[in-house]
Amino acid sequence: MVTDLIKTKKLKWGIVGLGRFTEHSFLPAMKSVRKSMVVSVCSRDINRSKEIALKFGIPNYYNNYDEFLKSDIDVVYVASANAFHYEQVIKAAESGKHILCEKPLALNSQQAEEMVEAAKRNNVQFAVNYVHHFHPLVLKAKELLKDQKLGKLVSVQVNFNIDFPPDNNFRFNKALSGGGSLRDIGTHMIDLLRFFGGEIVEVDGVIDNIIYQSEVDDFASAIVKFEKGGYGYFNVSYNTKKAFNRIDILCHKGAIEIENLIGRKLIGPKLSILLEGEAKKSFRRRGNKLVFVLKSLQKSFMRNEKPLVTGEDGLINMKIMEELERKCQSEKK
Repeated sequence: MVTDLIKTKKLKWGIVGLGRFTEHSFLPAMKSVRKSMVVSVCSRDINRSKEIALKFGIPNYYNNYDEFLKSDIDVVYVASANAFHYEQVIKAAESGKHILCEKPLALNSQQAEEMVEAAKRNNVQFAVNYVHHFHPLVLKAKELLKDQKLGKLVSVQVNFNIDFPPDNNFRFNKALSGGGSLRDIGTHMIDLLRFFGGEIVEVDGVIDNIIYQSEVDDFASAIVKFEKGGYGYFNVSYNTKKAFNRIDILCHKGAIEIENLIGRKLIGPKLSILLEGEAKKSFRRRGNKLVFVLKSLQKSFMRNEKPLVTGEDGLINMKIMEELERKCQSEKK
């Protein structure tokens, strides 16, 4: 069982899965979070584990996950290939550790459901790394929608298009990833659509390989219907060298646009508001998205409180992706 961690000086993290994102994004971001520290890392390759530990001054490194879980950690960040999330999350929950899991949550919704249940059964908090969800400008847009300042929601459009040619990355191995652009970056967009528009009751669209041929898709696009009215659209791809990745929210009395948030690192995101009878207003907020995630989760884990994005969200998003995949597969037959 997880104890109250509020009085502890540091929240102790362990990381399993030491790929490029962990090395170049997550661990550097952790340095900006004063009350958290990484004390253990784990990789199937002990040499990789040792390399990362030495590079970042982490005291413990393992290639055995069970031994890793016995180390003095409060939280496990599961950053491994998608196929390993299921077992690693359940074991972490059974060991009484809070969990931050990479997206997508698992290979299928049945696995995701069992992961969510394991966290509930063991009274641990279970979060998913949907980094855009935590950004202050995204939270501000949600606040504006909630306050009905722009009137009834009409539509939300989100786009995340990058160039990612097939290589030896696990994302191009369907047995390890479960799918390509839809499951990797489409799940981020589904998360944003649900955050802004509410629960999704219908989904339809396309999944394809337009530029790159591999085991997984390089393009996916869909339209969704929100339970309380209005529609959402998303477009994601691995095949676009230049793209205006943005968020557009249209309402009856006005609109919101967020630029430079998705797929951009060096330019500060900007939120613009168009409201009937008023001049255009714009706000900027620089900052590392992962730092926002970690600071938010630090509070949730220390207090044993529900995080902003939960395992249940990951499960719902998995079911939406599976429904879209089923529809696209049946249309091909």
